Amino acid sequence: MTYSLRIADLPLSERPRERLLDIGAKHLATAELIAILIATGQGKGKLSAVGLGQYLLQELSQYQRDPLDVLRDISPQELMQISGIGPAKATTILAAIELGKRAFQFRPKERATIDSPEAAAAALSHDLMWQHQERFAVVLLDVKNCLVGTQVITIGTATETLAPPVQIFREAIRQGATKLIVAHNHPSGNIEPSSDDIDLTQRLLQAAQFLHLPVLDHLILGNGNHCSLREMTDLWRRFPQGE
Repeated sequence: MTYSLRIADLPLSERPRERLLDIGAKHLATAELIAILIATGQGKGKLSAVGLGQYLLQELSQYQRDPLDVLRDISPQELMQISGIGPAKATTILAAIELGKRAFQFRPKERATIDSPEAAAAALSHDLMWQHQERFAVVLLDVKNCLVGTQVITIGTATETLAPPVQIFREAIRQGATKLIVAHNHPSGNIEPSSDDIDLTQRLLQAAQFLHLPVLDHLILGNGNHCSLREMTDLWRRFPQGE
């Protein structure tokens, strides 16, 4: 396999580092992000850094899983079996993967203010974001939206979990919370809410009105992303929480 065009031969606007500075890391292809990490390709007349990144992803796809999912668990020895990936490139890639894991697993300190879906997702990322089973959890808040704690309520299978409203509100009351945010993960990574997710949210909002214990949002997390049902639906307009 050859890919002789060097990154240095590309126009500035097409080079991965320059593109990251111009449009941000989230807009780069995975192969471009890998190219920035490994810096060089296989040598003259062979794969460039971008080409090597594409080749690496292609090789990892043979595991019948998403290549990024494979990278989360792969060993340095397995990575170095890919042509062009030596100890320096393998350790750089795996260090970046580990740093990414730690960033997602960071939890806000107790009493931190949870004032956005992003802040709530950060509080739950360790418990929900990368799990292979569906989990249902709550973020417990005080009257000023400060974090009281988080709690996984139930753990289900790879495709479903049960979250009885009684257990959810019992935990909130037990810990003295005055508000809560509920959340669950989709192991598939597809964070679109299902009809069951919508139905459960409606039941929780109705129960919250009766208990005077507002539910501020319902989040779905998966593979580094999240969505807010409060932002996506009109349920909070139909069932106001008296916040």
